[in-house]
Order: sequence, then C-alpha cells, then structure tokens
Amino acid sequence: MTIPIRGTAALVVAAAIIAATAVWLPAYRWFLLISIGIGAAVAGGLYLWHELRPVRDDDAENKRPLGLG
Repeated sequence: MTIPIRGTAALVVAAAIIAATAVWLPAYRWFLLISIGIGAAVAGGLYLWHELRPVRDDDAENKRPLGLG
C-alpha cells in the first residue's frame, strides 16, 4: 500500500501520525523521546566530528570511482 503524497505533505502526515501515536498510546512517549534524544546526540556528534576533522583530498583513495573525466 502506498500513499501518493510527497515532499512537505508527507512530512506533515508523518509528524501527525507520530503525534497521534504519542497521544493515544502513552507507553510510546518515552520511546519517542529517547529515540529523538539519541538521534540528536548522534547528529550533533557527527556534525562536530566533521567540523573538527574535515575530509581532505589525501583521505579519499578513489576520487573518480566511475572513471569519468
């Protein structure tokens, strides 16, 4: 089954489903909060890692894997 919506509308529908689940099923509230916290921590860690250690040209072994150009 697929729903024929894309872009911002799909994001709004997904947020509405998550909000409805959190309201109707209280046990999922903690799960959602913990998941969002872990996701934010991982995203922040990766952001800081790449800010402090940017990828240099020397770090990439195969710069043109398809052999184009």
